[in-house]
Amino acid sequence: MTQRSICAICPNTSPSVWRQQNYFIGSDELLISPQQLIARLKDALYFVIITTYAQGLAQLTVASESYSYELDLQVVTKVWRGGCIIRAALLEDFRKAYAANPDLRNILLDSAIAHKLLSTQASLREVLKDAIANGIPVPGYVNALSYFDAYRSEKLPTNIIQAQRDYFGAHTYERIDQEGIFHTLWH
Repeated sequence: MTQRSICAICPNTSPSVWRQQNYFIGSDELLISPQQLIARLKDALYFVIITTYAQGLAQLTVASESYSYELDLQVVTKVWRGGCIIRAALLEDFRKAYAANPDLRNILLDSAIAHKLLSTQASLREVLKDAIANGIPVPGYVNALSYFDAYRSEKLPTNIIQAQRDYFGAHTYERIDQEGIFHTLWH
């Protein structure tokens, strides 16, 4: 998500480049008032922050298991909360979640955190619709929503990837309607 956010900023870092881009590519006028857009951003940003932490904490969980770090995410979030850079109040909610359930695989699975996301997702979806309609790149926001939607989806489009792997390298695939491993002669 961070890389996508940085890429969105890069084209506009130089005012002369931006003016040139704007001249040749054009810039869309806002279809809603800036005040309306700003009103939705608070909840949308909160959603993005939670899912960004969720991704990072999930990576720490996997790394801890893979490399035997034995990380206690309750302690990690407490240390972060007391640090000099992060100190976000939201970390206390995460600490409480890990205190209540030390084996929590993803912070999104905590009911209090899930409630925060469910109550703010509509704002994020509106912000994304508005941003897309107005030609405003928001890759970090899109990624946050994609992570959330993918995490809570039982079926994802990985079957397309399996089919492509089978087509190009006969790697086989699984089906959702039938048990077993399959290979298709695609030609």
